[in-house]
Amino acid sequence: MSDDTSTPGTGTAVPTDRAALARYVDHTLLKPEATAADVSALVTEGAALGVFSVCVSPTFVAHAVEAAGGRLAVATVCGFPSGKHASEIKAAEAARSVLDGADEVDMVIDIGAAKAGGFDVVQDDIAAVRAAVPSDKVLKVIIESAALTDTEVVAACRAAEAAGADFVKTSTGFHPTGGASVHAVELMAATVGGRLGIKASGGVRTLADAQAMIAAGATRLGLSGTAAVLAGFDEGTAASGAADDGGY
Repeated sequence: MSDDTSTPGTGTAVPTDRAALARYVDHTLLKPEATAADVSALVTEGAALGVFSVCVSPTFVAHAVEAAGGRLAVATVCGFPSGKHASEIKAAEAARSVLDGADEVDMVIDIGAAKAGGFDVVQDDIAAVRAAVPSDKVLKVIIESAALTDTEVVAACRAAEAAGADFVKTSTGFHPTGGASVHAVELMAATVGGRLGIKASGGVRTLADAQAMIAAGATRLGLSGTAAVLAGFDEGTAASGAADDGGY
């Protein structure tokens, strides 16, 4: 039995066993060369590991939903990975993913708009996707925190909250500036104050990484090397981790 009784998305306790940590995980495969067989294998592995969800590319949502058979949630991405898509296109992509059965949608903001200080544009972009994603589905907003200053991270989080997002998320895992950091997660958590979830993704490869992100305030983790991270519990130390090459 788990000795962490918090609920993913709301709790703050750092998990100290495999099952508790696994419930924080979106088990992810976003490589462009992924096949339907790869997605089936992802779902099978995710179910065996006890993760919260699998996260796949939009074209694989229906396949993942069928393969999952209700055993775990299915998440997907929108405007990924650049965020440089018209809001109408992002909204249409999100709506199609929901129609295909997605439980959660992780959208990318217009990072250039954020860098230019256009947070009204960022908020409107998120709001357009929120309007396409029903309230019983989860919307996560990827702000690409490593590409932003602290001031920009705070402003992006505020825009996401104002637009009705459920989570703010650090990274796509594909940006050259890097992925999640403890500092970014702490700043995001301080900004949204428990009103939104925090997803840490990109470069989280070891048990120590995962636990540090949760201690900083993460309430969800995007991992492609989930098995390697969880293996840290068996080894009694942080796992060396496989390359985080599935996105996030």
